[in-house]
Amino acid sequence: MLALVLLTIVPLIWFGMIVAISFIETPLKFRAPGMTHALGVGIGRLVFKALNLVEAALAVVFLGAMTQRQDLVPVGAGVLMFLCILALLLQMAVLRPAMAKRTKALAATALQKPGSTPVKGKTGTLTHLAYIGAEAFKVVALPIIGIQILLTVAA
Repeated sequence: MLALVLLTIVPLIWFGMIVAISFIETPLKFRAPGMTHALGVGIGRLVFKALNLVEAALAVVFLGAMTQRQDLVPVGAGVLMFLCILALLLQMAVLRPAMAKRTKALAATALQKPGSTPVKGKTGTLTHLAYIGAEAFKVVALPIIGIQILLTVAA
């Protein structure tokens, strides 16, 4: 029974966390009065490291539950979860470390130049856009996984 609950709820919790952090909190943070680019990306580095660690824990919980009740995970849902985990690994092992180099340099520059100007329409690097693309993929795939498993259970 626990495996059934975890298989249905984990993808939906994971989805909610990404939406809340990546698509609500992050853009709003940069609109806060007095927010500098250096401060915003510094906060982002901390928040996204924590988010990725929680996502990894959720992926492990899902995989553990899946080993107990493989019959509840349709092939399509399993493939989508594999791709979500692959996207997360790409973010953790390649994209976030590459972005961290840039943001650390930005933070160091801001410390040397007090009074850094507030953020105005900054555009992301290709690495940043790839990170956002991976987030967008997970936001589409995770509810589909949860719904497919719920439909399998209901059948």
